[in-house]
Amino acid sequence: MKLLTTPEAADYLRLGERKLYELVASNAIPCSKVTGKWLFPVHELDRWVLSGLSRPPGMIPADPPPIVGGSQDDLLEWCLRRSGSGLASLNEGSENGVARLLRGEVAAAAIHYHMADESGEPANVAAMRTMPRLQDMVLVALVRREQGLLLAPGNPTNLHSLADVLAANAKMAVRQKGAGAHMLLDVLLTRSGATQADLNRLDPPCLTGPDLGAAVRAGEADCGIATRAAARASGLDFVPLVWENFDLLMRQRTYFQPPLQKLLCFMAHGDLTTRAEELTGYDITPAGTIRFAT
Repeated sequence: MKLLTTPEAADYLRLGERKLYELVASNAIPCSKVTGKWLFPVHELDRWVLSGLSRPPGMIPADPPPIVGGSQDDLLEWCLRRSGSGLASLNEGSENGVARLLRGEVAAAAIHYHMADESGEPANVAAMRTMPRLQDMVLVALVRREQGLLLAPGNPTNLHSLADVLAANAKMAVRQKGAGAHMLLDVLLTRSGATQADLNRLDPPCLTGPDLGAAVRAGEADCGIATRAAARASGLDFVPLVWENFDLLMRQRTYFQPPLQKLLCFMAHGDLTTRAEELTGYDITPAGTIRFAT
């Protein structure tokens, strides 16, 4: 550890010694008093300076925090825990995850986009092509997973489709705007000639699939859209609607860093098949495939 004396620290920081003493007196700068003398660890001074760094719009930190933002997924959460990658999760929906990625607030974003016209390339890839500022990005496939209606055990309201939900005016738990399940619901409603205004919605929106499952389980709503895994975890009935791609978006330099490599290596060689079968509703065939790179 390199330590600086008061005159050396003042010179290092381009400050006068009087100002440095004022910062010490107000406990505003990292320092330590040893045998009556103030000493300043260089690495702590560097951190102190960087903590007040202002970045112009569009500039991102060189090393984002080890967090996977975006959508919640039971299998991904299990992989984060078991892989030893050191990656945490922040579940706020696909769009919020991408926004945090662009601001350098997360290392990667888990996404599942849906579009009205999905006759061409996969929706996640198509969405990436339309977004500005997505330079130096790579989209890595995680899994395909099944989305559908979550219903109370025994399906007492006899709902078998979104058309049934609309016809019965059933209370529907929904996700927040920007979540992949919210996008999917919009697409399915458009195909039915309806909008979310036609729904008997539960408010406020549920922030994750497990939250939605809990609302249906508690009888606060008759149904909602989430994964088959969320239905199983909540002990609910499930009516399948679609299979979707669930992918991980990150910057190319982040892809090669140890936390992401450890996670992706675990998904390729860990006991992913067994866990996916236990959770149900997953196809792990595409795991690790590069879907798109800028």
